[in-house]
Amino acid sequence: MRLIQCDHQGQVRAALVESEEQVRLLDCDTYTLANRAIAAGKPLSDMLTEALTDTRLDYQALVDNKRLLPPLTHTDPAHCLVTGTGLTHLGSADTRSAMHASSQKQAQAAEEDMTDSMRMFKLGVEGGKPDTGQLGAQPEWFYKGDGQCVVAPEAEIPSPAFAEDAGEEPELAGLYVIGDDGQPWRVGYALGNEFSDHVTERFNYLWLAHSKLRACSFGPELLIGELPAHLEGTSAIHRSGETVWEKPFLTGEANMAHSLANLEYHHFKYPGFRRPGDVHVHFFGTATLSFADGIKVREGDRFEIKINQFGRALRNPLRVEADAPTISVKSL
Repeated sequence: MRLIQCDHQGQVRAALVESEEQVRLLDCDTYTLANRAIAAGKPLSDMLTEALTDTRLDYQALVDNKRLLPPLTHTDPAHCLVTGTGLTHLGSADTRSAMHASSQKQAQAAEEDMTDSMRMFKLGVEGGKPDTGQLGAQPEWFYKGDGQCVVAPEAEIPSPAFAEDAGEEPELAGLYVIGDDGQPWRVGYALGNEFSDHVTERFNYLWLAHSKLRACSFGPELLIGELPAHLEGTSAIHRSGETVWEKPFLTGEANMAHSLANLEYHHFKYPGFRRPGDVHVHFFGTATLSFADGIKVREGDRFEIKINQFGRALRNPLRVEADAPTISVKSL
């Protein structure tokens, strides 16, 4: 079962994906639907069935008319927190090593000679999937921004003028709503383009935080229910009608050093991330980057990320902002 969100007559509405060509409108948005399910103590799928209307919409027309929205939003972007985690996949270290030249021999090096990235990856492999009731290894974690950094599927994804790079990161994202009692509830999963500045990160790993403060996109479809353990997808970059880079990628817990439960625990263990009413978008990492293959993207390139189980591909063209803002702090 998969949901989208769209602009319908000036309102944000969720819709059930019935086929590649058609969606069926709900009487509310995804956030409202999730809160109904929490209040009623019912599965989201049950509440979804109750919220269905008789209105059906042409899926492609929503795309063509730029009416697609991210599949989960909050009316106040400040109450949508976008975060992520890295070095989570079995292959993450190889990709990170390709980015950091000094890391090429780290995988075989003695632990005292490992980079922080390799040490973090090793911790995940050894302790990222703990037994029930046990605490697992803490993963890499970063903040991307609030809901203002999220762009809709098919919309341009902006790269600031001061950026050194504008690289895709094909990932899964967990989508959550926090209940009135502070309980995190997972609404579902979506495809995501976490989008980062890998040149900035590569120059000095202490700049990872800076490199992640970029736009991102997720969707267009939200997968409700259990996530398959093994997922195979494709990440591509298209330029002027031609594919300049394309590569398969693996995700899902079978291909990860960490369990999803472990990643979720280490995010929501902080009280500030259990604020009632908030929405959370949490990216789960990747092992596949065009940057690691030496690709340099250009204005107008279109990122495309697809996993069949998630329906329609996530597509976003790149827009490079022309001017960096002049910032000057004034004293009161």
